[in-house]
Amino acid sequence: MSSAIANSIQLLMEVSSIISKVIEFNEKVFGIEQRNGIVRIKIHRDVLPYVAQKLATTKGIYMRTMMASDERDLEGVYRLYYLFGIDREHINIVLEVAVPQEDPKVPTIVDIIKAADWYELEAHDMLGIEFIDRRLYRLVLPEDWPEKVYPLRKEYSVQDLMKLYRPKAVEYAKEIGAENIVVIPIGPYHPALHEPEFFEVYVSGERVIDAKYVGFMVHRGIEKLGENMKYDQVPFLAERICGICGFVHSTSYCQAVESALNTDVPERAQFIRSIILEIERIHSHLLWFGVALHLLGYDTGFMHSWRIREQVMVLAELLTGSRKTYGINVVGGVRRDIDNDKIRKAIEVLKNVEDEFKKLVEISINIPQVIARLKGTGVLPLGEAIALSLVGPTARGSGLDRDVRRDYPYAAYRYISFRVPTYSEGDNLARTLVRVDEVFESINMLYQLLDKVPSGEIRVESWTVEPYRLGVGSVEAPRGEVIHVLLTGRYSPYRWRVRAPTYQNLPAVSIMLKGVDLADVPLTIASIDPCFSCTDRAIVIDIGRSVIKTIPIEFLSLKGSKAIR
Repeated sequence: MSSAIANSIQLLMEVSSIISKVIEFNEKVFGIEQRNGIVRIKIHRDVLPYVAQKLATTKGIYMRTMMASDERDLEGVYRLYYLFGIDREHINIVLEVAVPQEDPKVPTIVDIIKAADWYELEAHDMLGIEFIDRRLYRLVLPEDWPEKVYPLRKEYSVQDLMKLYRPKAVEYAKEIGAENIVVIPIGPYHPALHEPEFFEVYVSGERVIDAKYVGFMVHRGIEKLGENMKYDQVPFLAERICGICGFVHSTSYCQAVESALNTDVPERAQFIRSIILEIERIHSHLLWFGVALHLLGYDTGFMHSWRIREQVMVLAELLTGSRKTYGINVVGGVRRDIDNDKIRKAIEVLKNVEDEFKKLVEISINIPQVIARLKGTGVLPLGEAIALSLVGPTARGSGLDRDVRRDYPYAAYRYISFRVPTYSEGDNLARTLVRVDEVFESINMLYQLLDKVPSGEIRVESWTVEPYRLGVGSVEAPRGEVIHVLLTGRYSPYRWRVRAPTYQNLPAVSIMLKGVDLADVPLTIASIDPCFSCTDRAIVIDIGRSVIKTIPIEFLSLKGSKAIR
C-alpha cells in the first residue's frame, strides 16, 4: 500500500471519528458536508457546548477562529462559524450554528474553550448576538458607541456608521465652538505612534501582580470595506492590515477565495508566493530581534540587526517592485514574475544575510546581561498555550509544535523540506531563539524554493464565482497563523473574516507578566511580537503606596539593569 493511500485512509478514519461523536446528537445535527479539506457540520445552537466539548477533549484538535455573519437576507438568521483544526491532518472542521434574528442568543463555550472569549465578545459588539451564561462587555467598540447599532449588520454601510457615531470628545468640541480644531488624544497612546495600545500593570514593589490589556482603540472597518470591493481589489486592502507582514494577509485572502471557488493556482505562482512569504518572515524577525536588543539596552546590536535587514528589504523591492505592500497577489496567482537574474541576485543576498546574522547572533546571545534579562522571564506554560490556542513563535517557545506551513500545506511548502523550531522553556529566551532559528530555516527554505521554481503560467486568467461558498485561507505569518474565512457573494465577498495572530496571542500576555520584575515588562510584551507600535509610557499602580504614576518606557526597560555598551 502506498504512503499516499495510507494517509488518505488515516484521514478518513480521523474525520469519521469526529463525525461519529457529533452524530450522537441526532436530530440536533442538520447536515454534514465535506469539501476541499473543510468538514461543515450544521448543528442546533442548544447542542453547541456539548459538541464543542467533544472536539475540545479530542487530542490534536484546537479552535482556530470564529466568524459571525449576518445572513438574514439569505435565510433569516445570523450564523456563527466555529473553525477547528486537526493538527497535521490538513482538515478544518466548521461548526455552523444558525441564530434566529428574533432571538439572537447562543450558549457560551468560554468555560469549555478559553480561546473563544474574544470571539464571543466581538460577535456581541459587531452583530448583537447574546451569549448566555457569561459576562458581556465592550471589546471592539468604544464605551460611548450608540446602543443597538451593530456595524456588521447588512443594513449599515460604512457611510451610515460614520454618521451615526461621533466620539464624545467631538461633541464636546462642538459645544465649546472648537469643531474645526483637530482633537488630539494624549493618553493611553501617543499621537506620534502608528497604533494604539494600553497596559495597566499592577505591581507590589518591583514585582508584577497582574496586568490588563486595553485595546481596539482604532477600528478601521477592514471587513466591512471588503464587502463593497471587487474580489481582485481586496488583496490591496488586505495587504494594508499589517505594516510589517501584509503579504501574508493578501495571500491568506486569495487562498480563501481560491478554496471557495475550487481554483487551481499554477505551480510557478505558488513558488513565487512562498518565496515572498519567507523573505517577509526574515525581515520581520530581523526587525523584532533588533527591537528586542534595543529594549535590553544593546543598541549596537539593534543597529546591526536593522542594517542586515536593509539588504532583505532591497531584495524584496528587486523581486516585487516595492519594499512593502508588494501588490502582486491576485485571486488565482500573482501579477509579477521572477526571472533567472533575480534568482541569482537573491541567492547572493541571502548568503550574505546568513553570514552576517550568524555573527550577530553569536555575539549578542552570549552577552551575560542579555541572557540574564531573557532567561526565566515572561514564562508561559505549555498548558496555557494549549488552552488559549496560541500560535507562532509564542506557542513554539512554550513547546507547542504548531506551524501552518507543515500542518496545512499551501503555496509551495509541500515541495520543500524544513523543520519547525520549538523550545520547551516558555520564557523570553525561548521565544527569541525560536525566531533566530526561523531566520536560518527560512534562508534554507529560500535556497530550495529558488532552485526549484518551475516554468509555466503565473496566474489563472479567469474564474467563475459561485455565491455563498465557504473558503478558508491560512498562512504562517512571522507572528503565527493568519486565517481568513470568506463567504462568497456574487461580485464581492458576502462576509470576510480576518483573524491576525496577535488577536490570538494577546490574551496570554497577562499570564506572562505575572511575577516578572517591572524592568522586564516591555520585553515580555514585545516577546509575542504584537502587531501594534510600542507605547512610550505605561501607567503603574503601586498597591503598597496607593500611587498611580506614568513612567517612560525607556526607564522601564533599563531599570534594574546596566545598559549594555
